[in-house]
Amino acid sequence: MNGPDEWDGRELSGGPGERPRIPSPRSAAEDHGPLPDAPPAPVCDPVSGSGAVDSPREPEAEPVTDPATVPLPLPAPAPPHRILKSLLGAWALSACSAEETAAVEQHLTDCASCADEALRLRGAVGLLHPADSLDLDPLLRSRVLEGCLGRRPARIPVPEWAAPYDAETAKLDALLRDMGEAEWRAPVRLRWFEGQRPVERETTVAGVMGHLMAVDGLVATALGLPDPLGTAAPPGTPNPLIRTETLWRAADEEESPLATHGLWRDQSYALIRQVSFAGGKVAELSVPYGDFSLALRDAFLDRAFECWVHAGDIAEAVDYPYEAPAAGHLHRMVDLAARLLPSALADRRRAGLASPPQRLVEAGAPGRTLHLEVEGNGGGHWYIALDSPAALGTPDRTVAHIALDSAEFCQLAAGHISPEEAAAGQHGERDAIRDVLFATASLSRL
Repeated sequence: MNGPDEWDGRELSGGPGERPRIPSPRSAAEDHGPLPDAPPAPVCDPVSGSGAVDSPREPEAEPVTDPATVPLPLPAPAPPHRILKSLLGAWALSACSAEETAAVEQHLTDCASCADEALRLRGAVGLLHPADSLDLDPLLRSRVLEGCLGRRPARIPVPEWAAPYDAETAKLDALLRDMGEAEWRAPVRLRWFEGQRPVERETTVAGVMGHLMAVDGLVATALGLPDPLGTAAPPGTPNPLIRTETLWRAADEEESPLATHGLWRDQSYALIRQVSFAGGKVAELSVPYGDFSLALRDAFLDRAFECWVHAGDIAEAVDYPYEAPAAGHLHRMVDLAARLLPSALADRRRAGLASPPQRLVEAGAPGRTLHLEVEGNGGGHWYIALDSPAALGTPDRTVAHIALDSAEFCQLAAGHISPEEAAAGQHGERDAIRDVLFATASLSRL
């Protein structure tokens, strides 16, 4: 009998005298998660004695698996180099999906050639022209015409004083062309200033165009063109408000509002054509506005200003961007308002709405003056006579100074803001400043 440490070699494959290798301990079943539930013992049939189960059993519960032991899915393989390289342009433009962006940026950390190409593409993207609005520049028409006429002058040119009206009616016509019939019925709030208080009235886009056509009719009849009111025109020379209300009452509610666009456009074209053929002979022709009159050259500036103001009202109602007139045109409109201020101030004095003049001044003689400074696009300097419309405003007689931005001055003259709201730089006699600001607002009307 051999001892416990002696081996005869017959029990092992290694030969006599070789010590056996002890195998590593096996892992327990519990190390790989909980043990599955034991299957239920078979129920023996008492008659047959077999293990068949005739009675229903409870449903087996799903085995509970430890999430920590569930193997994670392998990551998807990265796209090949050629595909990632083809995505560099889209990546530089930020046009890749989130998955493509992650794959490309991971690739750029490993591929020097693609990283250099990506840097060049990103630099090129910065040189691209930024996205512009699809709306055409409102001054494009003026620039194109100016360029064309610079090479080949028009045989029958538009008078310089009628150019602002020509430009503003063209801009409004372009706005109206972009509108659908439903937008023509959009509510528009018209604002102006009467006496000491602002006034508002609500109409539609079609109503605004009817108003413009009715007041333009005053200029049309002065030039011998047909009155847009036709047989409904009131007798005499009524003011713009009466003519507008007459046209609104006579308007056919069954007629499409788009018809107003065509009528207004044809009338504005006829006005431009008429004064172009007439030339400078009609510039001083008087155009009655009811209580006052304007020379034809000033009447065209007045109509250009009102066309711009009401086009802005329409654009605001239909949420459409709209630009101010060109600087040269806007300067002419501001100049007209400044020239009308002495008469407007005299009218307010007669109505008891302004302080009386401090002294009498002969016609053409210098008197107390207010320096009106309009800053910005289309601005300038004007000297307003305070004591008489016939007096002469001069810098050496200045007793007050007002500084306003051109857009704010136009909004005040249109009655869209009150004199108290005008953020004016003021210096000098307080009464003179107040009277001129209120006189500016009184230039507005429906």
